[in-house]
Amino acid sequence: MIVGIDLGTTYCAVSHLDERGRPVTIPNRDGEILTPSAIYLANDEQAVVGQPALDMALEQPDRVAMLIKRRMGLPDYGRLVAGRVFRPETLSAVILRKLVMDAEAQVGPITQAVITVPAYFDDTRRKATQDAGRIAGLDVLDIIDEPSAAALAYTFQVSPGADVLADTPRTVLVYDLGGGTFDVTLVKLGRKRFQVLGIEGDVRLGGKDWDDRLVNHVADQFQKQFGTDPREDAQSIAMLQSAAERAKRTLSKVEQTTVTCAHGGYKLSVPVTRNEFDNLTRDLLLRTRLTAQQVVDEAKLTWEQVDKVLLVGGSTHMLMCHKMLRDLTGKEADRSLAVSEVVARGAAVHAGIAAARQAKEKGLPGGAEILNDVVEISVNAHSLGVEIRTGDERVNNKLVPKNTQLPAAVSRVYFTAKDYQSKVRVRVLQGEAHQAVACIPVGECWIDGLPPDLPKGAPVQVRCGVAANGLIEVMALDMTSGRMARAEIHRSGGLSVEDIAKEAEWVKQLQIQ
Repeated sequence: MIVGIDLGTTYCAVSHLDERGRPVTIPNRDGEILTPSAIYLANDEQAVVGQPALDMALEQPDRVAMLIKRRMGLPDYGRLVAGRVFRPETLSAVILRKLVMDAEAQVGPITQAVITVPAYFDDTRRKATQDAGRIAGLDVLDIIDEPSAAALAYTFQVSPGADVLADTPRTVLVYDLGGGTFDVTLVKLGRKRFQVLGIEGDVRLGGKDWDDRLVNHVADQFQKQFGTDPREDAQSIAMLQSAAERAKRTLSKVEQTTVTCAHGGYKLSVPVTRNEFDNLTRDLLLRTRLTAQQVVDEAKLTWEQVDKVLLVGGSTHMLMCHKMLRDLTGKEADRSLAVSEVVARGAAVHAGIAAARQAKEKGLPGGAEILNDVVEISVNAHSLGVEIRTGDERVNNKLVPKNTQLPAAVSRVYFTAKDYQSKVRVRVLQGEAHQAVACIPVGECWIDGLPPDLPKGAPVQVRCGVAANGLIEVMALDMTSGRMARAEIHRSGGLSVEDIAKEAEWVKQLQIQ
């Protein structure tokens, strides 16, 4: 059994393909389609995941971890949880373990999974997501960009049980505003063909930022009236954040609501209208508008050439998103799919395509016929390069430009700096900036095993590639001897095989509810 998992910043979902090859979302043990991405650690042996953990955040915020996805790729969660330091990968693994346990109760044992990531995740964050799956005891078959997964789900909704879309290709813009991340992806969908044309995004923009604007709006008024700041108390701010999120959801249905704040023996209810909320967050919405325009411009298309605008992510329930996109594109956004489930469903489709392809390659029976010949083409969200020295300046020597069709690889010749050099260091970067320091360091690649008698200036060919799932690989060739040299990326902040095994052991013994 292979499942697709949408590992979201605020909510998660799991989907699989039914016996007819259709993606179906699997409810959790409470019968809910979505599971909140929150963990309550009662002690070092017991964890509670989901809505009960959110509820406990109001009482014991120091024992609850939320918004973990925003910390992926960083060395720790950023604060203590139940008095101890955690890696984001380990906390994400606890959530994944809960999702799989609930799904297994309905569909049987699960060993493999496709996990989704924001399209704008760099290599470090993608690797961290894979590691989280491994810590949870999963064979991570692949990772897939969330907007791409959503578009895949859309193709199967348009033409269920037959072919993927009609003969005429359609260009679809996927506007994905989740709880903590934002992506815009331009996709061309055709008969048995799925091609990403361009990606833009922001891994630090999501519904949480809209919530924070309401929190600060109310907290400022509270402080002005009572002279004390609720943001300085963990329990008070947790309750205010919860109230702000509820108010945001309510304002998608009605014109006005109230946000109540209690702190230090005082209580204040602040009325908020939809128009006020729109004004408080106008700049956030503008950032998403500019990003959507940028991805279309970079693809050298006009809005008339975009056939559909597909909404993805729970935060797109905000009416301001619909109005802005209508004004920008001249089209009504497509809301035919459940915006909070579509990513998981698409991941299940991708899993089915991968499984069907494997079965076909091995000559094995199985795999829905509809999935056998589907072609998926992705692009890289960030340019890939290496750091080189030009005079006194260290610059980003780009090898694989942004929005290059994947998989892709580019080779370039570099030269040894001194006589008898046995190894060469290559610092791998992601980003568009000219200055190396302004880019995202993926890690250092040491090319060793070179012949012992190489003179200074000996050529070494370095081959940097990006796999279809966005992960980076490096190879090298000693051009003097013609032998392949060993090249392995040493990521500065990632987990080793030993680290993963250690964290997996802890998660395995944890009682998760």
